[in-house]
Amino acid sequence: MDRLLRRARRMLLMLLVTLVIGYVGLCVLVFLNQRHLLFPAPPGAREPELPGASLLRIPGPEGSTAYAFHMPAPEGAPTVVHFHGNGEQLADTEWLARRYQEAGLGFYAVEFPGYGLAAEQGPSEEGAYAAAETALAHLYRELGVPRERTVLQGQSLGSGVAVEMAKRGHGVRLVLITPYTSIVDMAAKVFPWLPVRLLARDRFDSASKAPGLKLPVLIVHGTRDEIIPTDMGRRMGTLFPNVTVRLVEGRRHNDILGLPETLHELTEFARDGVL
Repeated sequence: MDRLLRRARRMLLMLLVTLVIGYVGLCVLVFLNQRHLLFPAPPGAREPELPGASLLRIPGPEGSTAYAFHMPAPEGAPTVVHFHGNGEQLADTEWLARRYQEAGLGFYAVEFPGYGLAAEQGPSEEGAYAAAETALAHLYRELGVPRERTVLQGQSLGSGVAVEMAKRGHGVRLVLITPYTSIVDMAAKVFPWLPVRLLARDRFDSASKAPGLKLPVLIVHGTRDEIIPTDMGRRMGTLFPNVTVRLVEGRRHNDILGLPETLHELTEFARDGVL
């Protein structure tokens, strides 16, 4: 009997060791590949094309290049600075630029490193912030758009970039479309069995930044969002001091921005207090 017990203990110990090694190996694998998971850029690179608009290649620090797509605003009108979502690239904002043009607003979309025309640059949180800073500096200094006529707009992944730019003093208004509280919170929902708070390299912690932002904020989120939980949009709505939250009934993650009523609200919000 003692021999059987000792054998059982050894087998259990070996099983536990195997499980621990496998778990640690999985953590290492996720850590090394997390940016492939976080930044699933679409394949290929396309140049946006729209009459009256320009594709800009802007020299950045350390030989980097920032890419922006610019539709000039009519005299005195605000310019919406847009940060797109995951699975998109700059060319996918053509239709949105056209809608803002029709509404009498300017449009300025910024590409993330690792996406589209900037695909050769490695994606990262700090890289996205650096590209946004470079593009915004060009908007003010070279294109002559006053800071007081810029409205920041972030969709999904881009909401974290928009919040950081607002924290750095850019924009007089902030629009967040299907925002998250932080990438760490998102990862914890997707991988609840992993220590994601220890593993995450890119945090995009919008929730911690929101209480210090005094500018007017509009949050739009669908009630059936299957990617970023609606509760995260609600949560963000409790953190900004000056915020309006619009929950769009029955809408999912990718079908909310194209709604005529949503676009109307976004353009009116951008116009109010700027013109």
